[in-house]
Amino acid sequence: METYQAQRFAQAGLPTHFVQDNQSGSRRGILRGLHYQIQQPQGKLVRVLVGEIFDVAVDLRRSSPTFGKWVGITLSAENKGQLWIPAGFAHGFYTLSDWAEILYKATDFYAPQAERCLRWDCPELGIAWPLRPGEPPVLSPKDERGALWNQAEFYA
Repeated sequence: METYQAQRFAQAGLPTHFVQDNQSGSRRGILRGLHYQIQQPQGKLVRVLVGEIFDVAVDLRRSSPTFGKWVGITLSAENKGQLWIPAGFAHGFYTLSDWAEILYKATDFYAPQAERCLRWDCPELGIAWPLRPGEPPVLSPKDERGALWNQAEFYA
């Protein structure tokens, strides 16, 4: 399976230069995000190696006609889908399978001092997370402290 090809990406107007690959694993019910870097924003190409997730991107660019809008898609090892998340978007995912391993290519380096987190459940966004009935998502302490929409930092 060919998962990245610079000429095809260039023809589609997508970046062809990535500086870092990241891999993470999560068990069922874990929700990560919504993460972004206010400086050194990262474009991310996300795919699932094992399992299944619901992957979400939120446009945080004030100058964009889609500012404050979100898109979500189910990615799995079986469907072999990928999601391109441009720089200037927040990213998060919810693990649907017992275990999932996610790989994403990034266009800029991780900058912990610039990392921000937007709450996954901001009412202003209305993200339709496919949560299991009666089971709240499992969040990291960082994600529990995510900013509400009116407290968040955005891009120009």
